Parts: sequence; structure tokens; C-alpha cells
Amino acid sequence: MRQIEIPAGIYDMMVGHALSGSPLEVCGILAGRGDRVEHIHQGRNVDASAVSYELDPRQQLEIEKQIRKDGRKMLAIYHSHPGGPAYPSPKDVSLAFWDTVYIIIGLAGGEPDVRAFTMEDGVVSEAAVRAV
Repeated sequence: MRQIEIPAGIYDMMVGHALSGSPLEVCGILAGRGDRVEHIHQGRNVDASAVSYELDPRQQLEIEKQIRKDGRKMLAIYHSHPGGPAYPSPKDVSLAFWDTVYIIIGLAGGEPDVRAFTMEDGVVSEAAVRAV
């Protein structure tokens, strides 16, 4: 099982981003080294939708350049499901082109539910996400 470690402060920023963006989906990228996140890049969802996201392509390019400049790699893409569970939708699976961890923050319950997945060739597998 793939694993990702997120420092508590970055984890809180990611969840806060999801909460502040609700009822629309939010998205972003987590970068770091090994399996430990070192930086959060909060993105802009150009879909501006409650059920879909697309990271602004220009912003994504700038984030990718910054990640390389910092000597890091993309460890995860995150997004929220304001009205649904923390589980990939069929659209999420069909658009999972990156070999990375996908983190989903479900906001349908009382407390945010944060889960991580890998998605390869249409197969969804749970990954471990740990706030440290």
C-alpha cells in the first residue's frame, strides 16, 4: 500500500482550503521528497463546480516549475467532494493521468473525511495518508 505523510500544519491547510471553498470543489498539489509532504500548492478550480474540478492549466504549469526548482516532486493531487464521500467518482478515475496519490476530502458528513488513493488503468486502490 502506498503511503503519504503530511505535516499537521499542511494537512490543516488542505482541509481548511476544502472547507473555505465549499460548496464548490477545491483542488491543489502537495509536493515533497520521498513520501513526506513539504509544501502545499492551493489551486484554482477553473470548473467552479460543486461536482467537478480542473486545476487552472497555467497555474499548474507554474506549480510544476516551482516544484522542480525546489528539488521536490509532486506527491499528491488533492480535491474536495463538498456534497459527497471521500471516494473517487467515475470522472475522477477517468481523469487520473498522473502516477501519484490522489487525496479526496469528503465534506458530506459532520467532520471532513480525508482519504488517499492510487488510480491506475481504472483500478482504484486505497493508499495510507497520515498526518504527522
